[in-house]
Amino acid sequence: MKILFLSFYFQPDLSAGSFRNTALVESLLANLPEGSELDVITTLPNRYAGFKAEASEEEVKANLTIKRIPLPRHESGMADQSRSFLAYARQVMRFVADRDYDVVFASSSRLMTATLGALIARKKDAPLYLDIRDIFVDTIKDVLPRKLSWLMKPFFAAVERWTVSKADRLNIVSAGFLPYFESRYPSVSKVVFTNGIDEEFLRVAPSGRLETAVARDTSSNVETQDQRIFEVLYAGNIGEGQGLHNLVPGLAKRLEGRAKFRLIGGGGRLRQLENAVAEAGCTNVVIEPPIPRSELIDAYKQADVLFLHLNDYEAFRKVLPSKLFEYGAIGKPILAGVAGYSARFIEEYLDNAEVFSPCSESEAVEAFERLRIGDAARFEFVKRFSRRRIMDDMARDVIALGECRS
Repeated sequence: MKILFLSFYFQPDLSAGSFRNTALVESLLANLPEGSELDVITTLPNRYAGFKAEASEEEVKANLTIKRIPLPRHESGMADQSRSFLAYARQVMRFVADRDYDVVFASSSRLMTATLGALIARKKDAPLYLDIRDIFVDTIKDVLPRKLSWLMKPFFAAVERWTVSKADRLNIVSAGFLPYFESRYPSVSKVVFTNGIDEEFLRVAPSGRLETAVARDTSSNVETQDQRIFEVLYAGNIGEGQGLHNLVPGLAKRLEGRAKFRLIGGGGRLRQLENAVAEAGCTNVVIEPPIPRSELIDAYKQADVLFLHLNDYEAFRKVLPSKLFEYGAIGKPILAGVAGYSARFIEEYLDNAEVFSPCSESEAVEAFERLRIGDAARFEFVKRFSRRRIMDDMARDVIALGECRS
């Protein structure tokens, strides 16, 4: 069996898509029939301008070929992203020109990687497996200026219809997406394989119960919860979707003397966030560039509270942030400004996690006050959402599609 695997992000890049697809490739290699071949076409690390990682443009080992395509320098703007994708698409088409495949797999958060996969699958007469990590058409109306969104949405809606209708199997990473895809594409076969917890986080997951952590914090020789200044950590993209610039400056001012905010990441709203923090006169906010995963885990362990926020847009009521799986495994209290499916997921699966309405400073303060500070294992959550188990199941599903073709 021969599989083509398309992902714009892959190791050692820093992104949810990179972590997910690297894990899936490992599971595919472990489950593929003997004599199979897997071609992965991705890009050289480019997720953050402030993060550099060395990677070979081509790796060939046993039955795996990884082709990493260099991209022109780009920021987070639509024009830059379009140029980068076109550079990627041209090289992908050149690579596959004289190759045939039993399955074309495409993982996509911004639609066009999925569309590229659909084009190749049609050209090669191969089954198409789409892994959809976001609903691009649903998101652009919120994150783009209204006039631009009004012009672009009909075009991308048509592209989505063509792309998804070509899929033999459609995986969606959030069950919150199901109503959208069921109503529009009822005849397309759908599955839900979520993101999950990687081994790095499972290895450092705490084993104790919350009561022991609270007892430690409130013992006579340690400062009580009311006296300490707690570190609230966010690590990830700093863009319009996260909306940190709309919340953090005001929230930090309200929690002066109670909490300090450490924000690690980069993205299209980094400068705006920095300016908003400076204008608010915040002395308890530190913003740092992206760091490797090994250092990130240490940062998680040092923090008192792990923080997550999505902007107040209707489209984000359907998503399930991959960050929740990392946060949940670490065992720290979680402060989450989310709504819709994410809020319901937290309520069902994560204890000692408080939710507030996106962009609401007053609700965020109240949620912060309700948290019980201390480390505690989330045994059932970790067992249910192991990335390896989820990706092994998904790999077998991809392989089954290829076996139907052969």
